[in-house]
Amino acid sequence: MTQTSSHSIPSYADIQSIVAQDFAIMDKQVFGNLNSKVQLVMSVSQHVIDAGGKRMRPLITLLCSRLCADIQSQPAMHLAAITEMLHTATLVHDDVIDESGLRRGKPTANATWDNATAVLVGDYLIARAFNLLVDFNSLPLLKLFSDGTCDIAEGEVLQLQHQHNPAATEDDYMRIIDGKTSRLFMMATQGVAILHDKPEFMDAFAKFGQHFGNAFQIIDDVLDYSGDSAVMGKNLGDDLAEGKPTLPTIKALSLLKDSNPTSYDQLRIAVQTGKTSNVQALIDLVQQSGALSYCRERALEETRLAQEALKQLPVSQDSPYLQGLWQLTELASARLL
Repeated sequence: MTQTSSHSIPSYADIQSIVAQDFAIMDKQVFGNLNSKVQLVMSVSQHVIDAGGKRMRPLITLLCSRLCADIQSQPAMHLAAITEMLHTATLVHDDVIDESGLRRGKPTANATWDNATAVLVGDYLIARAFNLLVDFNSLPLLKLFSDGTCDIAEGEVLQLQHQHNPAATEDDYMRIIDGKTSRLFMMATQGVAILHDKPEFMDAFAKFGQHFGNAFQIIDDVLDYSGDSAVMGKNLGDDLAEGKPTLPTIKALSLLKDSNPTSYDQLRIAVQTGKTSNVQALIDLVQQSGALSYCRERALEETRLAQEALKQLPVSQDSPYLQGLWQLTELASARLL
């Protein structure tokens, strides 16, 4: 498979167009499958789903399904919608934990209603997702999603456990993102192999999901110190103010501890207290420490591992669906440029 140059990387819309019809059907199912008798559940769910992102996880499910069998698969579209439902639930809960008022420039559910409503509707979305999973009559699929959802919850709790902890390590960070981010990508890919009864796809799909998820999260965390706040929909340094143990902060603390004790203390105290009135000075510290260069290399390494997994799939390397997955990895990495 040939790597495209940075100038020829397709847009997200181009990649989505590879499975355009499948995607359109799936997108309607995300909300259409909810079917609650409680109007407030439907109103809040409509709000959070409409404010949703690019539907990247279900897009990956649809591309993987076409790799397993190049037919329009109703079960795969159904599973893709369920995956997005679970992802939406995690975002609703995240916004409550982070006390966020905006997500992607739109008011969050907790800001529009209140925390209790948002948490309960998030719970409903998870419960409804499993309600729909039962209809597949597949114990392996149910086990994949139940184990994975436990891992996601544990990743979130682990992140909370290390909040405002300047002693958090890179290993701690990788365990957190493996749960809270990468696991759902793995569920989105491995679930397809189960649906199509293609065990020979299972290992490569799992590796792709894990490494793509890792790269995706590391890139997100780098952009918290170097991105465009207007594009990201949040202010630079928000992760630092919330005391989140992200790789840029962890690495910066590690590098500054011996090389610049004064700067190390400034950053350590900010992580511990969440007091970031001098946020730009703290961002400058992280940038000048060399931590972001290290994080970019880690993200690119995870991207390479995701691409290596794609090469292991028992399909033609010229498959447009395989190309689509490859292009997603390049599109994610291009955000670092």
